[in-house]
Amino acid sequence: MKIVLTGSFDPWTRSIATVHRYVRWGQKLGHKFAVYGQASPELPELPATLDVSDADLVVFIIQVPHDIPGMPGLARMIDRVPRKKRIVLDLWGRFNETVRVDHDFNHLEKFDGHPDWEWKQAMTALAGTILQPTLKPKRADVGSFLFHGFDPEEVDNPYGGAKEAAAAWLAPNRGARPYGVVYVGSNWQRWSQMKALLEGYRKSAERIGQFCLAGWDWAERPAWAREMGIAGVDTDSELLADLRVEVRMGIRFDRVVPLLAQGRFAPVLHRPLFNELGLVTNRTFETFQADCVPVLLQPRDFVESIYGPAALRLVPGKNVGEHLENLLDDPLGTWEAVHETRAHLAQHHSITGRISQLEELASTAEPIVAVS
Repeated sequence: MKIVLTGSFDPWTRSIATVHRYVRWGQKLGHKFAVYGQASPELPELPATLDVSDADLVVFIIQVPHDIPGMPGLARMIDRVPRKKRIVLDLWGRFNETVRVDHDFNHLEKFDGHPDWEWKQAMTALAGTILQPTLKPKRADVGSFLFHGFDPEEVDNPYGGAKEAAAAWLAPNRGARPYGVVYVGSNWQRWSQMKALLEGYRKSAERIGQFCLAGWDWAERPAWAREMGIAGVDTDSELLADLRVEVRMGIRFDRVVPLLAQGRFAPVLHRPLFNELGLVTNRTFETFQADCVPVLLQPRDFVESIYGPAALRLVPGKNVGEHLENLLDDPLGTWEAVHETRAHLAQHHSITGRISQLEELASTAEPIVAVS
């Protein structure tokens, strides 16, 4: 089976780690995955192609406007690949009616120049099937495909069991694990959650250890956000300095898991819009591949539906600092929860399982009809 993934692929942003997993596992399973376009020297492991004539499935991975290929390549793709063999993965809920949660949104014309009706028309023109990474799409003409997934072979230091993992987690070697908390991700519609997390961390900071924050636009509010009046990209440099948070720039996709492993805890934050729509991201699953304890900052019903019941132990209540200290006080129970959750993810959310779903989509006679 040949599957061509189209989108804008950058080693520093969005879904590139997931795309690499599809290519790697696709090759193992005897499939040919390729990305549409010219080969990139920054991404040497991704086969690239401009020939889609023999594709069994073309997958448009849509997050931002420039994920849609330009002309004349797009016209050739539409001419040569039947509509039922083209699907759209709408990763940010663009196909929905306009949804706003606090400062977050799925459409903002002054930011990217495209109102909701343009997104719907574009996606309907691209493919006969529209899918979103949520268990419960809001529209009846949108299907569910979580896209992102867990790779058990990429788990860093799987250990022999929870007892061994707990011992390593609490080892006094601070050189190998210099941080108490590490978060990797950009400051786009996440500051309100990050601020609450930092305020909760404050009282327990001395015991938990230093906070490391890696990603774009945490150190200061970017000029473009000020100039355009875009809310939701806020920050508080005085708070970060007061808590002695180490702020780094964004990092490449292949350095995320190693950096998370330098901390004891790794928060999993979803944008308010994503919590509202139930959307998953790459980090939803990838964090459990790192040698650390994930802290799940999503609604409890979402956590149980995606991660399984054992993961509820990793969801803090109102007092985040107290929650982290409780996890430290019971390292064996903490790592039992992590290991049970990894087993659940391997069974229900593996990349191989996702590829099997794509096989089914490629062989389906009738697409999920998308209407404007």
